[in-house]
Amino acid sequence: MATTAKATAKVTKEKTYLWEGTDRKGKRIKGQTVASNDALVRAMLRKQGINPSKVNQQSALFAPRKKKIKSGDIAIFARQLATMMKAGVPLVQALQLVAQGHENPSVRELVGKIKNDIEAGGTLAEALGKHPVYFDDLFVNLVEAGEKSGTLEALLDKIAVYKEKTEALKAKVKKAMFYPTAVIVVAFIVTAILLYFVVPTFQELFQGFGADLPAFTLFVIGLSEFLQAWWWMILLIIGGTIFVAVEGHKRSRKFRTTLHRLQLKLPIVGDIFYKAAVARFARTLSTMFAAGVPLVEALESVAKASGNIIFEEAIYEIREQVATGLQLQLAMNQTQLFPNMAVQMVAIGEESGALDAMCAKVADFYEAEVDNLVDALSSLLEPIIMAIIGVMVGGLVISMYLPIFKLGAVV
Repeated sequence: MATTAKATAKVTKEKTYLWEGTDRKGKRIKGQTVASNDALVRAMLRKQGINPSKVNQQSALFAPRKKKIKSGDIAIFARQLATMMKAGVPLVQALQLVAQGHENPSVRELVGKIKNDIEAGGTLAEALGKHPVYFDDLFVNLVEAGEKSGTLEALLDKIAVYKEKTEALKAKVKKAMFYPTAVIVVAFIVTAILLYFVVPTFQELFQGFGADLPAFTLFVIGLSEFLQAWWWMILLIIGGTIFVAVEGHKRSRKFRTTLHRLQLKLPIVGDIFYKAAVARFARTLSTMFAAGVPLVEALESVAKASGNIIFEEAIYEIREQVATGLQLQLAMNQTQLFPNMAVQMVAIGEESGALDAMCAKVADFYEAEVDNLVDALSSLLEPIIMAIIGVMVGGLVISMYLPIFKLGAVV
C-alpha cells in the first residue's frame, strides 16, 4: 500500500513542460504548461485549439532561475485577467494567455496551477485560496463574491484598480525612503575608503615633518587607525544589526509594533507613513464595500491589509464596536487615530448611503497628500544631503591639508 501511495504521488506531481505546435490558423506557437504528464499537456492544448507537435519536460539543469513573485506581478495579473474577462475571453483561456505572456517563470507556473485547478472543477476563488502567500483574503473574498453574484468581470476590475492604487502608494513611500538612504550609504562608503586608503598615505608624509599636527588632523588619523584595526568588527556589528532587525521584524510582533509606532512618530517621514496608512484603509474599505461585502466582514480584510500594526489593532477594535451596533464614524473617532477629515467623510457616507464613494474620495485625497509630501521631502533633503556629504568628505580633505598649510605658513 505504501509503495502504491508513493507511486501515485510521483505520477501526480506537477512538472513544467515546454511545447510547440500550431493554432487554428496554422501559425506556429510555443510556450510552457504545468501538468502532471505530457499526455495531459497535449489534451489541454487540443482543448484550446492548439495542435501540439512537440512536448518535452523542462530539464532542471536548463530551467530558468526562479524569480520571486512580487506584489506588482499580482497587480499586473489582476489587470490582465480583468481586461480579458471584460473582453469576453473564457476564464481558462484568459489564464492560459496571461501565463504565456508573463516574463516571470514563477508567475507562469503559479497561473498554470490555478488554471489546472479550475479545469479540474474548482472555482477561481478556491484556486486562488490555495496560494495565500500571493492572494490575500481580500482578493479571494472579492473573487468569491463576484462568482456568486455573476459579476466576476466587474469585481476583477475593482481588484485590479485596488492593486494598482496600492502599488502606486507603496512606490511613493519607498521613493521617500530610498533616495536619502542610498545617498547617505554612498557617503559613508566614500568616507570609509578615504579613511582606509588615502589617510594612511598622508600619515606617512606627516611623519617626516617633525612637527606637531593639528588636533583635527590627529582626530582623523585616529579614526583611520581604528578603521584599519577594527574594520572586521565594524562590518560584523553592521551585519549583525541588520540581521537582528530583519529577523525581529519577521518573528516578533512586539518588535514590529514598536517599529511601526516609531515610523508614525518620525519627523516628516512619519507623516508620510501615517497618511499612507489612512489612504490604504479608505481604499480597501471602499473596494470591499462596493463589492457588497458586509461591513463587519470587510473590516477584517481591511485590518489585514492595513500594512501597519497600530492601524491593524485600531481597525479590529472598530470592527468589534461596529459588530455591537455602533456607527463606523463613531468607532473610528473613539480610536483617536484617524484624522477628523476622514471621520467626517465616513459620517457623510453613512448618512447618504454612499460609504464606498466617500471612502474612495478619502483615499484619493490622502494618496495625493502622500505624493505631495514625497515631492516636498525630496526637495528638502537634496540640499541637506549635499551639505552632509560636503561636511564629511570636505572635512577629511581639509584635515589632511591643514599640516601642509601650517608648514607653508612657517616657511
